[in-house]
Amino acid sequence: MREATMGYLDNRLEGVVQNIFNQELIRVLETIFDPIPVPMILVDKDGIIRMINSVFADYLQKEKAEVVGRHVVNVDKNTRFPYVLKTKKAEIAYKHRFENGQTAIVHRIPVLDGEGEVLYGFGMLLFQNLEEFRTIIEKNKQLHSELFHMKNQLKRICGAKYNWDTIIGSSEKMIQAKFMGKKAAMTTSNVLLLGESGTGKELFAHAVHNDSGRGDYPFIRVNCAAIPSELLEAELFGYEEGAFTGARKGGKIGKFEFANGGTIFLDEIGDLPLDMQAKLLRVLQERELERIGGNETIQLDVRVIAATNVDLQEKVAAGLFREDLYYRLDVMTISIPPLRERMDDLPALTERFIEKLSEQIGKYVTQIAPSALDILMKYSWKGNVRELENILERAINMADGDTILPSHLPFHVTSEQFTDIKGPTKPLKELLETVEKKAIMRAVEEAGGNRVQAAKLLGIGRSSLYEKMEKYQIQ
Repeated sequence: MREATMGYLDNRLEGVVQNIFNQELIRVLETIFDPIPVPMILVDKDGIIRMINSVFADYLQKEKAEVVGRHVVNVDKNTRFPYVLKTKKAEIAYKHRFENGQTAIVHRIPVLDGEGEVLYGFGMLLFQNLEEFRTIIEKNKQLHSELFHMKNQLKRICGAKYNWDTIIGSSEKMIQAKFMGKKAAMTTSNVLLLGESGTGKELFAHAVHNDSGRGDYPFIRVNCAAIPSELLEAELFGYEEGAFTGARKGGKIGKFEFANGGTIFLDEIGDLPLDMQAKLLRVLQERELERIGGNETIQLDVRVIAATNVDLQEKVAAGLFREDLYYRLDVMTISIPPLRERMDDLPALTERFIEKLSEQIGKYVTQIAPSALDILMKYSWKGNVRELENILERAINMADGDTILPSHLPFHVTSEQFTDIKGPTKPLKELLETVEKKAIMRAVEEAGGNRVQAAKLLGIGRSSLYEKMEKYQIQ
């Protein structure tokens, strides 16, 4: 009997303590939430309203005293709290229409104990009316549109423009170079591009960046040979205000810092002064920098793509390039072949350049005559792909119709194949006659046998052409 009585008293005491605790908790919550200008409500596991802040009571057009202690259904017959307490699943951003006719976007969240049982239900109004919600959505759309526009603008200003499809070439050496480039794009390692001037090293740098995980981040280009050595450190690493005489007010962000998260392309790396090589090595090793005149260490996440048309190993041997920097850069090395070693790609390159340049210049030139293409195929191309583009731009400007003819090509290109400079020296008269004969034969061929047109192509009179054709026995 005594044990039963004690058990009863213990349970009553526990209930009293729990009730006091709950009341104190409600008072604390009310103290916290009442000043907040967001409508909030708390119901217990049975759906009885235990706390409602002033702004919510005002929204419902009721006094707090007439709401607290009542079942939530008796305050708002449209409430879904009983369903939330039963399913134990939160309802986030639900549209709800209250009894007073107002419509809002609400949250209803069940509060569970450690065993997954419901203790309370917490509710709040995210937006007090749909018009407010629509306004926020419209502002969000506008901000998203502006952000998208700004990102596109930033990418146009300091983004990579070219990809693997831009790089024309199906020769064996170009396939190998592109294969290595795509492998490099899959890594975060530094890349070293080797090749003669005009082979397309910058195109490869663009393509590697675009194909990598950094494609949506900045692509910053620096020509190490074009910046005076005394300005190079400030250009690469930036400076603080007052760092030196003439320093810009507010300081200046450097190229490396601007490229953070993306890629920096250091073209003509072989021309980097030795003192700058040491500073670049430290940045690559430590992945951090300090602006000139600054004390703050700036952490970096930048991939370096370097390019050069000189033999860096020779420069290392001559003491003109740091060996440790060379090995830091020489991780993923891509050798880009000169045009003369991939002449099979020249017809496709020519076709692509004619299409591109014609559109840029605004002239309707769509093709190149086979004889003119034959001249290009026999040329030595010391300037590589860049020289080809320049020559075709000149030819398009010279063309009268829609076809590039041999006469539209520069003399140094057309004359190279007519003289065998590697053979024994010949009398000048004989060399000139050989060139003249071949030029006439080609012009007659281009004109389809029309001598008037052939004379026009050669820029000589018709009678002079007849005399020369008779002299060289050209039919």
